[in-house]
Amino acid sequence: MQTSDIEEVLRDLPPSSKFIYKTLSREGSMTLKQITEETLLCSRTARYGLTKLEDAGLIEAAPALHDGRQTCYSISFRSLGGNRTGYPEQVLVKPDSAHEWLAEFKTDDSDLRLVEISTEYDDRHIPGAVELDPREDFLDSGTRTIPSADRLETILGERGITPNSTVVLYSDGYNEFAAFVYWTLKYYRHRDVRLLNGGKHYWTENEFPTTDVAPPVTAVDYEAQTPNDHIRAYRQDVQNALSEDIDIVDVRSREEYCGEADAPARASGHIPRTINVEWTSVVRECGRFEHPRALEAPFAEADVSEEDEIIVYCNVGERSALVWFALSELLGYPNVANYDGSWTEWGNLVDVPIETCDSKE
Repeated sequence: MQTSDIEEVLRDLPPSSKFIYKTLSREGSMTLKQITEETLLCSRTARYGLTKLEDAGLIEAAPALHDGRQTCYSISFRSLGGNRTGYPEQVLVKPDSAHEWLAEFKTDDSDLRLVEISTEYDDRHIPGAVELDPREDFLDSGTRTIPSADRLETILGERGITPNSTVVLYSDGYNEFAAFVYWTLKYYRHRDVRLLNGGKHYWTENEFPTTDVAPPVTAVDYEAQTPNDHIRAYRQDVQNALSEDIDIVDVRSREEYCGEADAPARASGHIPRTINVEWTSVVRECGRFEHPRALEAPFAEADVSEEDEIIVYCNVGERSALVWFALSELLGYPNVANYDGSWTEWGNLVDVPIETCDSKE
Protein backbone atom coordinates (compact mmCIF):
# COMPACT_ATOMS: atom_id res chain seq x y z
CA MET A 1 0.00 0.00 0.00
CA GLN A 2 1.46 3.35 -1.05
CA THR A 3 1.41 6.46 1.16
CA SER A 4 -1.42 7.96 -0.91
CA ASP A 5 -3.46 4.76 -0.44
CA ILE A 6 -2.93 4.85 3.32
CA GLU A 7 -4.04 8.47 3.44
CA GLU A 8 -7.15 7.60 1.46
CA VAL A 9 -8.04 4.78 3.88
CA LEU A 10 -7.41 7.01 6.89
CA ARG A 11 -9.66 9.70 5.41
CA ASP A 12 -12.70 7.49 6.00
CA LEU A 13 -11.74 6.53 9.55
CA PRO A 14 -12.75 8.36 12.76
CA PRO A 15 -10.47 11.09 14.19
CA SER A 16 -9.32 8.78 16.99
CA SER A 17 -7.98 6.29 14.43
CA LYS A 18 -6.10 9.02 12.56
CA PHE A 19 -4.63 10.34 15.81
CA ILE A 20 -3.56 6.87 16.97
CA TYR A 21 -2.05 5.98 13.58
CA LYS A 22 0.01 9.19 13.61
CA THR A 23 1.13 8.45 17.17
CA LEU A 24 2.19 4.88 16.36
CA SER A 25 4.03 6.11 13.25
CA ARG A 26 5.98 8.54 15.42
CA GLU A 27 6.51 6.53 18.61
CA GLY A 28 6.60 2.93 17.38
CA SER A 29 4.73 0.06 19.04
CA MET A 30 2.63 0.82 22.12
CA THR A 31 0.19 -0.87 24.49
CA LEU A 32 -3.32 0.48 25.03
CA LYS A 33 -2.23 2.11 28.28
CA GLN A 34 0.70 3.83 26.56
CA ILE A 35 -1.58 5.01 23.75
CA THR A 36 -4.09 6.54 26.17
CA GLU A 37 -1.31 8.24 28.11
CA GLU A 38 0.27 9.66 24.96
CA THR A 39 -2.92 10.72 23.16
CA LEU A 40 -5.03 11.56 26.26
CA LEU A 41 -7.89 9.60 24.66
CA CYS A 42 -10.10 7.64 27.03
CA SER A 43 -9.73 3.84 26.88
CA ARG A 44 -13.09 3.33 25.17
CA THR A 45 -12.31 5.83 22.41
CA ALA A 46 -8.80 4.44 21.96
CA ARG A 47 -10.13 0.88 21.65
CA TYR A 48 -12.66 2.00 19.05
CA GLY A 49 -9.96 3.78 17.05
CA LEU A 50 -7.68 0.75 17.23
CA THR A 51 -10.46 -1.60 16.10
CA LYS A 52 -11.10 0.53 13.03
CA LEU A 53 -7.37 0.59 12.21
CA GLU A 54 -7.13 -3.19 12.58
CA ASP A 55 -10.19 -3.71 10.37
CA ALA A 56 -8.54 -1.52 7.72
CA GLY A 57 -5.30 -3.53 7.92
CA LEU A 58 -3.24 -0.52 8.95
CA ILE A 59 -2.01 -1.86 12.29
CA GLU A 60 -1.23 -5.26 13.77
CA ALA A 61 -1.57 -6.53 17.32
CA ALA A 62 0.39 -9.10 19.33
CA PRO A 63 0.84 -9.99 23.01
CA ALA A 64 3.32 -7.75 24.83
CA LEU A 65 6.62 -9.47 25.59
CA HIS A 66 6.81 -8.81 29.33
CA ASP A 67 3.10 -9.11 30.07
CA GLY A 68 1.10 -11.45 27.88
CA ARG A 69 -2.14 -10.01 29.31
CA GLN A 70 -1.47 -6.77 27.45
CA THR A 71 -1.60 -6.24 23.69
CA CYS A 72 1.06 -4.41 21.70
CA TYR A 73 -0.11 -2.34 18.69
CA SER A 74 2.15 -1.27 15.82
CA ILE A 75 2.03 -0.13 12.21
CA SER A 76 1.49 -3.09 9.88
CA PHE A 77 4.39 -3.96 7.59
CA ARG A 78 1.83 -4.81 4.93
CA SER A 79 0.30 -1.34 5.09
CA LEU A 80 3.72 0.25 4.74
CA GLY A 81 4.60 -1.76 1.65
CA GLY A 82 6.99 -4.72 1.80
CA ASN A 83 9.79 -3.67 -0.54
CA ARG A 84 9.81 -0.01 0.42
CA THR A 85 9.93 -0.25 4.20
CA GLY A 86 10.09 -3.93 5.13
CA TYR A 87 13.23 -5.97 5.78
CA PRO A 88 14.66 -8.58 3.40
CA GLU A 89 14.09 -12.25 4.24
CA GLN A 90 17.79 -12.80 3.56
CA VAL A 91 18.39 -11.10 6.91
CA LEU A 92 15.16 -11.23 8.93
CA VAL A 93 12.76 -14.16 8.51
CA LYS A 94 9.05 -13.59 9.06
CA PRO A 95 7.35 -16.11 11.38
CA ASP A 96 4.88 -17.01 8.61
CA SER A 97 7.78 -17.85 6.30
CA ALA A 98 9.48 -19.97 8.95
CA HIS A 99 6.20 -21.83 9.44
CA GLU A 100 6.16 -22.63 5.72
CA TRP A 101 9.72 -24.02 6.00
CA LEU A 102 8.97 -26.43 8.88
CA ALA A 103 9.04 -29.53 6.68
CA GLU A 104 12.50 -28.54 5.43
CA PHE A 105 13.76 -27.70 8.94
CA LYS A 106 12.73 -31.17 10.15
CA THR A 107 14.82 -32.99 7.53
CA ASP A 108 18.47 -33.78 8.15
CA ASP A 109 19.63 -31.40 5.44
CA SER A 110 22.69 -29.26 5.98
CA ASP A 111 21.47 -26.74 3.40
CA LEU A 112 18.98 -25.26 5.87
CA ARG A 113 19.34 -25.29 9.67
CA LEU A 114 17.12 -23.73 12.34
CA VAL A 115 18.93 -23.08 15.63
CA GLU A 116 17.47 -22.25 19.05
CA ILE A 117 19.91 -20.47 21.36
CA SER A 118 18.38 -21.24 24.72
CA THR A 119 18.73 -23.03 28.05
CA GLU A 120 15.12 -24.24 27.79
CA TYR A 121 15.30 -26.10 24.50
CA ASP A 122 14.18 -29.39 26.08
CA ASP A 123 10.89 -27.89 27.31
CA ARG A 124 9.52 -26.95 23.88
CA HIS A 125 11.12 -25.66 20.69
CA ILE A 126 10.21 -25.02 17.06
CA PRO A 127 10.01 -28.31 15.14
CA GLY A 128 13.28 -29.01 13.35
CA ALA A 129 15.35 -26.65 15.50
CA VAL A 130 18.71 -27.85 16.80
CA GLU A 131 20.00 -26.66 20.17
CA LEU A 132 22.81 -24.28 20.99
CA ASP A 133 23.25 -23.79 24.75
CA PRO A 134 24.79 -20.35 25.41
CA ARG A 135 26.09 -21.49 28.82
CA GLU A 136 28.19 -24.27 27.30
CA ASP A 137 29.16 -22.77 23.97
CA PHE A 138 29.46 -19.00 24.48
CA LEU A 139 30.72 -18.61 28.05
CA ASP A 140 34.25 -18.43 29.41
CA SER A 141 34.77 -17.98 33.16
CA GLY A 142 31.16 -16.83 33.50
CA THR A 143 31.46 -14.15 30.80
CA ARG A 144 29.85 -14.11 27.35
CA THR A 145 32.54 -14.51 24.73
CA ILE A 146 33.15 -15.33 21.08
CA PRO A 147 34.41 -18.91 20.66
CA SER A 148 37.78 -19.47 19.03
CA ALA A 149 37.71 -20.54 15.39
CA ASP A 150 38.46 -24.14 16.37
CA ARG A 151 35.70 -24.17 18.98
CA LEU A 152 33.20 -22.61 16.56
CA GLU A 153 34.01 -25.24 13.95
CA THR A 154 33.15 -27.94 16.49
CA ILE A 155 29.95 -26.20 17.64
CA LEU A 156 28.59 -25.73 14.13
CA GLY A 157 29.83 -29.02 12.71
CA GLU A 158 28.14 -31.01 15.49
CA ARG A 159 24.86 -29.31 14.56
CA GLY A 160 25.11 -30.26 10.91
CA ILE A 161 26.04 -26.79 9.71
CA THR A 162 28.47 -26.27 6.83
CA PRO A 163 29.91 -22.98 5.49
CA ASN A 164 27.22 -23.14 2.78
CA SER A 165 24.27 -23.68 5.14
CA THR A 166 21.46 -21.17 5.45
CA VAL A 167 21.24 -20.72 9.22
CA VAL A 168 18.12 -19.26 10.87
CA LEU A 169 18.60 -18.27 14.53
CA TYR A 170 16.18 -17.46 17.32
CA SER A 171 16.21 -17.25 21.12
CA ASP A 172 14.17 -16.23 24.14
CA GLY A 173 13.48 -12.66 25.21
CA TYR A 174 14.08 -10.03 22.58
CA ASN A 175 16.33 -12.34 20.51
CA GLU A 176 19.47 -10.83 22.06
CA PHE A 177 21.18 -14.25 22.44
CA ALA A 178 20.38 -15.03 18.81
CA ALA A 179 21.71 -11.62 17.74
CA PHE A 180 25.00 -12.31 19.54
CA VAL A 181 25.37 -15.64 17.72
CA TYR A 182 24.38 -13.97 14.42
CA TRP A 183 27.07 -11.34 14.96
CA THR A 184 29.59 -14.06 15.85
CA LEU A 185 28.86 -15.97 12.64
CA LYS A 186 29.18 -12.75 10.65
CA TYR A 187 32.48 -12.10 12.44
CA TYR A 188 33.67 -15.44 11.08
CA ARG A 189 32.17 -14.51 7.68
CA HIS A 190 29.43 -17.16 7.46
CA ARG A 191 27.68 -16.34 4.20
CA ASP A 192 23.99 -16.93 4.94
CA VAL A 193 22.74 -16.36 8.48
CA ARG A 194 19.36 -14.88 9.46
CA LEU A 195 17.26 -14.01 12.50
CA LEU A 196 13.68 -15.16 13.08
CA ASN A 197 11.75 -11.95 13.73
CA GLY A 198 10.12 -12.01 17.17
CA GLY A 199 12.06 -15.04 18.33
CA LYS A 200 10.61 -17.76 20.52
CA HIS A 201 8.28 -15.41 22.39
CA TYR A 202 6.40 -14.22 19.32
CA TRP A 203 6.29 -17.77 17.93
CA THR A 204 4.73 -19.31 21.04
CA GLU A 205 2.42 -16.39 21.86
CA ASN A 206 0.94 -16.62 18.38
CA GLU A 207 0.43 -20.38 18.75
CA PHE A 208 2.79 -21.56 16.04
CA PRO A 209 3.68 -25.25 16.57
CA THR A 210 6.31 -26.44 19.06
CA THR A 211 7.67 -29.85 20.03
CA ASP A 212 9.89 -31.55 22.59
CA VAL A 213 11.39 -33.89 19.98
CA ALA A 214 14.93 -33.16 18.79
CA PRO A 215 15.49 -33.61 15.03
CA PRO A 216 18.05 -36.03 13.56
CA VAL A 217 21.37 -34.34 12.82
CA THR A 218 24.39 -35.70 10.98
CA ALA A 219 27.66 -34.08 12.05
CA VAL A 220 29.68 -32.41 9.29
CA ASP A 221 32.94 -30.52 8.91
CA TYR A 222 32.93 -26.76 9.26
CA GLU A 223 35.82 -24.49 8.33
CA ALA A 224 35.75 -20.99 9.81
CA GLN A 225 36.94 -18.06 7.72
CA THR A 226 39.36 -15.29 8.70
CA PRO A 227 37.57 -12.99 11.19
CA ASN A 228 36.06 -9.70 10.02
CA ASP A 229 37.44 -7.22 12.55
CA HIS A 230 35.52 -4.39 10.87
CA ILE A 231 32.45 -5.36 12.91
CA ARG A 232 34.24 -5.99 16.22
CA ALA A 233 35.67 -3.33 18.52
CA TYR A 234 38.39 -4.01 21.08
CA ARG A 235 39.44 -2.08 24.17
CA GLN A 236 42.09 -0.15 22.22
CA ASP A 237 39.54 0.80 19.56
CA VAL A 238 37.30 2.28 22.25
CA GLN A 239 40.21 4.15 23.85
CA ASN A 240 41.17 5.57 20.47
CA ALA A 241 37.56 6.56 19.83
CA LEU A 242 37.59 8.81 22.91
CA SER A 243 39.76 11.28 21.02
CA GLU A 244 38.32 10.69 17.54
CA ASP A 245 35.11 11.53 15.72
CA ILE A 246 33.47 8.19 16.50
CA ASP A 247 30.07 7.69 18.15
CA ILE A 248 30.15 5.35 21.16
CA VAL A 249 26.64 4.15 22.01
CA ASP A 250 25.82 2.60 25.39
CA VAL A 251 22.66 0.54 24.85
CA ARG A 252 22.05 -0.39 28.49
CA SER A 253 19.23 0.99 30.65
CA ARG A 254 19.43 4.54 31.93
CA GLU A 255 20.07 3.22 35.45
CA GLU A 256 23.03 1.14 34.28
CA TYR A 257 24.38 4.02 32.21
CA CYS A 258 24.19 6.42 35.14
CA GLY A 259 25.85 3.98 37.54
CA GLU A 260 22.71 3.54 39.62
CA ALA A 261 22.37 -0.22 39.02
CA ASP A 262 24.60 -3.15 39.89
CA ALA A 263 27.13 -3.96 37.18
CA PRO A 264 29.23 -7.09 36.50
CA ALA A 265 32.37 -5.09 37.24
CA ARG A 266 34.23 -3.36 40.05
CA ALA A 267 32.86 0.01 38.93
CA SER A 268 29.52 1.29 37.70
CA GLY A 269 28.82 4.02 35.16
CA HIS A 270 29.70 4.47 31.51
CA ILE A 271 32.54 5.20 29.11
CA PRO A 272 33.04 8.97 28.68
CA ARG A 273 31.56 10.64 25.57
CA THR A 274 29.04 7.86 25.14
CA ILE A 275 25.45 8.29 24.01
CA ASN A 276 22.74 6.32 25.80
CA VAL A 277 20.19 4.75 23.42
CA GLU A 278 18.45 1.88 25.21
CA TRP A 279 18.49 -1.42 23.37
CA THR A 280 14.76 -1.99 23.85
CA SER A 281 14.06 0.95 21.55
CA VAL A 282 14.77 -1.19 18.48
CA VAL A 283 12.15 -3.85 19.24
CA ARG A 284 8.43 -3.80 19.91
CA GLU A 285 6.79 -5.11 23.06
CA CYS A 286 5.77 -8.22 21.09
CA GLY A 287 9.44 -9.00 20.41
CA ARG A 288 9.56 -8.08 16.70
CA PHE A 289 11.79 -5.34 15.35
CA GLU A 290 10.38 -1.87 14.94
CA HIS A 291 9.61 -0.66 11.43
CA PRO A 292 12.43 1.42 9.89
CA ARG A 293 11.18 4.89 10.79
CA ALA A 294 10.72 3.99 14.45
CA LEU A 295 13.97 2.00 14.45
CA GLU A 296 16.01 4.96 13.29
CA ALA A 297 14.27 7.63 15.36
CA PRO A 298 16.13 7.32 18.73
CA PHE A 299 19.49 7.36 16.97
CA ALA A 300 18.54 10.38 14.88
CA GLU A 301 17.47 12.16 18.07
CA ALA A 302 20.93 11.39 19.51
CA ASP A 303 22.53 12.76 16.32
CA VAL A 304 23.81 9.32 15.25
CA SER A 305 23.55 8.75 11.49
CA GLU A 306 24.63 6.25 8.85
CA GLU A 307 27.57 8.45 7.87
CA ASP A 308 29.12 8.02 11.33
CA GLU A 309 31.55 5.43 12.64
CA ILE A 310 29.71 3.77 15.52
CA ILE A 311 30.73 1.50 18.40
CA VAL A 312 27.97 -0.10 20.49
CA TYR A 313 28.36 -1.80 23.87
CA CYS A 314 26.38 -3.11 26.85
CA ASN A 315 27.56 -5.40 29.68
CA VAL A 316 28.60 -8.54 27.80
CA GLY A 317 27.89 -7.81 24.13
CA GLU A 318 24.45 -9.44 23.73
CA ARG A 319 22.15 -6.43 23.89
CA SER A 320 24.63 -4.41 21.86
CA ALA A 321 24.69 -7.21 19.26
CA LEU A 322 20.93 -6.73 18.85
CA VAL A 323 21.47 -2.99 18.28
CA TRP A 324 24.38 -3.75 15.94
CA PHE A 325 22.00 -6.00 13.96
CA ALA A 326 19.37 -3.26 13.81
CA LEU A 327 21.81 -0.60 12.63
CA SER A 328 24.06 -2.67 10.39
CA GLU A 329 21.77 -5.34 8.95
CA LEU A 330 18.32 -3.70 8.98
CA LEU A 331 19.13 -0.02 8.43
CA GLY A 332 22.31 -0.67 6.43
CA TYR A 333 24.68 1.57 8.39
CA PRO A 334 28.12 0.65 6.97
CA ASN A 335 30.45 1.32 9.90
CA VAL A 336 29.06 -0.25 13.07
CA ALA A 337 31.18 -2.34 15.44
CA ASN A 338 30.15 -4.26 18.56
CA TYR A 339 32.46 -3.92 21.58
CA ASP A 340 31.79 -7.36 23.04
CA GLY A 341 34.20 -6.80 25.93
CA SER A 342 31.66 -4.15 26.93
CA TRP A 343 31.26 -3.02 30.53
CA THR A 344 32.43 -6.36 31.95
CA GLU A 345 35.88 -5.56 30.57
CA TRP A 346 35.92 -1.75 30.77
CA GLY A 347 34.41 -1.54 34.25
CA ASN A 348 37.06 -3.89 35.65
CA LEU A 349 40.04 -2.00 34.27
CA VAL A 350 42.00 0.33 36.57
CA ASP A 351 43.57 2.60 33.96
CA VAL A 352 40.56 3.84 31.95
CA PRO A 353 38.19 6.81 32.49
CA ILE A 354 34.69 6.16 33.84
CA GLU A 355 31.77 8.57 34.27
CA THR A 356 28.44 8.49 36.04
CA CYS A 357 25.54 10.86 35.46
CA ASP A 358 26.38 12.61 38.75
CA SER A 359 29.99 13.13 37.73
CA LYS A 360 28.86 14.88 34.53
CA GLU A 361 26.68 17.39 36.33
